[in-house]
Amino acid sequence: MPSRGRHQSTSKECQRAIEKIEALEGVVGVIIGRSYGGKSLGGSRTGAIKIQRQQPGGFKAVTQTAKGLQELFIRIETGCEEQVADSIEKLK
Repeated sequence: MPSRGRHQSTSKECQRAIEKIEALEGVVGVIIGRSYGGKSLGGSRTGAIKIQRQQPGGFKAVTQTAKGLQELFIRIETGCEEQVADSIEKLK
């Protein structure tokens, strides 16, 4: 029997941005979290990603979707935090 629960998906622009992040050296993976409709990063385009804070194992971030914000957790290899953060900033 298939598992049940919340289905988390995101827009095509956000999926492309996530794929670019996953391709960066030092990134283990990106976990898609909750989405919040009606919220904004403040004039950012769809697919824009903003790192909110560093936590053990990676970064908490959000991406702008067509309908609101989508939470992300970006898993990072130990010692690659600064390099990955700089690379994500350059994706903008």
